[in-house]
Amino acid sequence: MRTRPSLRSLRSPRRPRLWFEILLIAVSYWLYSLVRNAVPEQKAAALRNADLIWSLEHTMGLAFEETVNRAVNSVTWLIVSMNYYYATLHFAVTIGVLVWLFRRHPGRYAATRLVLFATTAVALLGYYVFPLAPPRLMNGARFIDTVMLHQTWGSMASGDLKHMSNQYAAMPSMHIGWSLWCGLTICALASAPWARILGALYPAATLVVIVATANHFWLDAVGGAACLAFGGALSFAWYGALPHRLPKRVQRSGTGRSRALRPWPARAPGPATEAVTPRVEVAGPGPQTSSPAGD
Repeated sequence: MRTRPSLRSLRSPRRPRLWFEILLIAVSYWLYSLVRNAVPEQKAAALRNADLIWSLEHTMGLAFEETVNRAVNSVTWLIVSMNYYYATLHFAVTIGVLVWLFRRHPGRYAATRLVLFATTAVALLGYYVFPLAPPRLMNGARFIDTVMLHQTWGSMASGDLKHMSNQYAAMPSMHIGWSLWCGLTICALASAPWARILGALYPAATLVVIVATANHFWLDAVGGAACLAFGGALSFAWYGALPHRLPKRVQRSGTGRSRALRPWPARAPGPATEAVTPRVEVAGPGPQTSSPAGD
């Protein structure tokens, strides 16, 4: 009789199933978008919070977003490229890393995916608790909405598409949360040096883009990193190890469950054991005796 899987078996690495992962990611993103856009926009509160963040950055002497925004906008090809970067790579790179994990690191896939999902889930709480206007929507500021100015395609935050997305869900920045997740995953698991270099550069480039396009304050990036730290802690608590410390692959055992592929420990050398020689019963007249085979 089959029994319910124990908590230990649920927490062990398993071989991911393609159909389940596609369905899970599709449903999860749909729910994320639904909840994110269902959060009341609270425009007045979001604008007050933006003024608060801007004032705090001035107090810290780190209010550089407007300078970066105007400087990069003066180079048309660069800011247009950043607009497309902001609109597309956020999804494309994240999905690409998930596919790479699924194919090359199936034993670590579930734990790493849990980090991403937990990071995104806690971000929804931030959108509700702390609505925040992005710099480009601040009152009285001199930020440039680069998508509106250059009429680039793809942004859900400007133009006619802005009504399909909550404009005041800027804290934390999931562009940073997801790009950090991608970068750290690649740096921890990729074997090629060039891949690890690109992994390290990706979140840094994303930070420049979100500031240059006036979609986020740099403190929003800090919020995204904090959400990622929560996701990592949750995954560690569940699996008992960081994702890159888990086995790379798992295989199915005969019972249908997955088990980790771990090398067998080397057996310590010991004295040779004596071969046991089978004894053959010899029948004959008189009392029966037994003698070693081959005598």
